[in-house]
Amino acid sequence: MNADASSPAIPLDLPLDDAAVRQLHAGQLVELNGTIWTARDAAHRYLADERNEVPFPAGNAVFYHCGPVIVPAGDGWRVTAAGPTTSIREEPYMARLIERFRLRGIIGKGGMGAATLAACRQFGCLYLHAVGGAAQVLASRIRRVQGVYLEQFGPPEAVWQLEVERFPVLVTMDAHGESLHEDVMRESARRLAGLLAKA
Repeated sequence: MNADASSPAIPLDLPLDDAAVRQLHAGQLVELNGTIWTARDAAHRYLADERNEVPFPAGNAVFYHCGPVIVPAGDGWRVTAAGPTTSIREEPYMARLIERFRLRGIIGKGGMGAATLAACRQFGCLYLHAVGGAAQVLASRIRRVQGVYLEQFGPPEAVWQLEVERFPVLVTMDAHGESLHEDVMRESARRLAGLLAKA
């Protein structure tokens, strides 16, 4: 399925359950409302080790592959930039974390691999593509920083608890085994083969 920019975005209130996830399909635009959690390399490595204490409620969560730029503001923080980072770096950990925490969503850019897609299908999770290069626009959809965890990893790698409103993302890997990223790769390979055949 291809994304239809003329279709209105589907509002989704977090947290999601398995039924809500399985109603969605690759190619649909959605807007998230509720709590998401940033998580990058250090957090994924830490959470993949079941001996480590998990200091925040990760069950049914939506993880955002993002190293936000956050500055002090009064008694709290303000997010000035929150663009997605490349998700494939987390492929070694992602399927394990989806299974362990029953994650319902992963936000990032660039898509993920076969193991993550299989885990999305088995356990009910979505990969949600955020637009790269729109860090300030995405930051404007963050209403509040609710907390920070695993601060020992430093601000970009810490887990930030963010309250978002109308946070725009595209479903590109769904819980039915469909991946727009794989579709693009297959179509690109087909077109390349056609060009080489004409050379």
